[in-house]
Amino acid sequence: MFDIQEELKKLPEKPGVYLMHNDKDEIIYVGKAVVLKNRVRQYFQSSTKHTAKIRHMVSQIAYFEYIITDSEREALVLECNLIKEHKPKYNTMLKDDKTYPYIKVTVNEDYPRVLFSRQFKRDKARYFGPYTSANAVKDVIDIIHRLYLVRHCNKNMSNIKDSDRTCLYYHMGQCSGPCKRKISKEEYRESIEKVLDFLNGDYQKVTRQLNEKMHQAAAEMDFENAAKYRDLLASVNALSEKQKVNIHDGDDRDVIAMATVRSETVVAVFFVREGKVLGREHFHMVHSEEDSRASILTAFVKQFYAGTPYLPKEILLEEEIEEQEILEDWLSAKRGRRVRFIFPKKGEKHKLVELAKRNAQVVMTSDMDKIKREEERTIGAVHELEQLLGIEEIHRMEAFDISHISGAQTVASMVVMEDGRPKRSDYRRFRLKTVKGPDDYLSMEEVLNRRFVHGMEERKKLKERDMDEQYGGFSRFPDLLLMDGGKGQVNIALKVLAELKCDIPVAGMVKDDKHRTRGLYFNNKEVMFKNGSEAFKMVTRMQDEAHRFAIEYHRSLRSKEQVSSVLDGIKGVGPSRRKALMLHFKGIDGVKNASVEQLEECDGITFKVAQEIYNFFH
Repeated sequence: MFDIQEELKKLPEKPGVYLMHNDKDEIIYVGKAVVLKNRVRQYFQSSTKHTAKIRHMVSQIAYFEYIITDSEREALVLECNLIKEHKPKYNTMLKDDKTYPYIKVTVNEDYPRVLFSRQFKRDKARYFGPYTSANAVKDVIDIIHRLYLVRHCNKNMSNIKDSDRTCLYYHMGQCSGPCKRKISKEEYRESIEKVLDFLNGDYQKVTRQLNEKMHQAAAEMDFENAAKYRDLLASVNALSEKQKVNIHDGDDRDVIAMATVRSETVVAVFFVREGKVLGREHFHMVHSEEDSRASILTAFVKQFYAGTPYLPKEILLEEEIEEQEILEDWLSAKRGRRVRFIFPKKGEKHKLVELAKRNAQVVMTSDMDKIKREEERTIGAVHELEQLLGIEEIHRMEAFDISHISGAQTVASMVVMEDGRPKRSDYRRFRLKTVKGPDDYLSMEEVLNRRFVHGMEERKKLKERDMDEQYGGFSRFPDLLLMDGGKGQVNIALKVLAELKCDIPVAGMVKDDKHRTRGLYFNNKEVMFKNGSEAFKMVTRMQDEAHRFAIEYHRSLRSKEQVSSVLDGIKGVGPSRRKALMLHFKGIDGVKNASVEQLEECDGITFKVAQEIYNFFH
């Protein structure tokens, strides 16, 4: 048994990382400390300074562990890695996990190549980026190959033999053929210099060339190539548009600002390389409403730069962050040169931060509109249903459906919605055990009995372990049961619940002549939906989902039974050999089409059995 108070006394006075676990062994929080003993003990001291988030987290802690490090910087790196790996519930989390592409020019080679790269390495190559669109990068590399005829291959150019053939790209006019010495090293190097000028932002020559080629192809009625040049020209224009904002000093920097609404934050990042804005990207953070802007921004910086291969000289932020010195130290060590955080209040840098902030606000406004629409079709629909039925606090709903063909292979489905959203992890499927023949009422009675008896047993076990708040799966009972049928199905459900002494409201779906739900049967009367109401749409979605889930299960069982019945009719083929045959031949068709010799190659199949199988199908 983990005694928290005793373990607190054993904490070392050293830097490190601590991990808080709940009673399911899940890591719910990861933090770092300059002095582990002082930091971890603070959580378990009664203090009015603790936020509601911290108090709730502490109530969930069953035990903690810690890892000692040699320095605070090491603790910071370890903290970032553990947060990324475990995604703890109570840490402020970066939702997006993006990597950005670069264009790599291998200038250290005699005949350099232009490559797409997801990594920024400290080699002798030149890197351009990061770019926010992988497709745009591929288009740019395609433009470079078409216009400057640089090689695609990875051949060792110092070991070329006369017998080597030129590649297809040479014959297509997209390579100058350095492997066959069709171009001198000096001429090839001149082409690479033009490539570097292009990647540094000199687009006018390329734009002019593409325009000329597009119009020439159109004049020659070669509309296919004209369209290709048009698309390439659009990619160059898109790339040049992103570089219109210029900073006169030509340094590399990232510009970060954010917009926050309740527990959601959008962070906008502008990538400035050699004074040009190469691109912008936005990220979503999820956190507690009580978290300060500084703590959210700090969490973003930690998680974003832990996974970013390139680090700029400067990082411009709209406001100061926590742990500034240790973060600068960490990023400088990672870059190999100094990295500074700057919080500009005026001038061009301040204008860039304001631009990033406006972008974050635009994205947040757009997101909030989406969230509002989503809430209308989920939470809003649930509130409509509450008013319609006169029930308070509906959070969890369960719907059931029966599927069979003339009573054969009868199955049932249980689908779950919480706050108007499907909770697929709680979906369940049932294969009927006691009911024979097509009796939907008896089938539903068996299913509901099994569902709630199982749930009551789970609840009993959880109570014995003092885990009342951890109800989930079958142990979590619904606030409303929805039956795929009217009065008859509702009465079956009420009968089962009464016998088990469960007080749960039950509503049945009332259908029209086309088997579409038009209302609900509740408390011995029909309740009609308003036309086009969100509650109606939600209940219909739930009905369709229950039906789909049951049908899928029925089909899978029917398919397995058909396969089994075919092979089980063959002398000498039992469960083990049937399984071996299905695995070896990837299905029943493979078994049917196999020769005796091929059947013998399957594990456990003798010549005699192979002959029986072959004769059966032929």
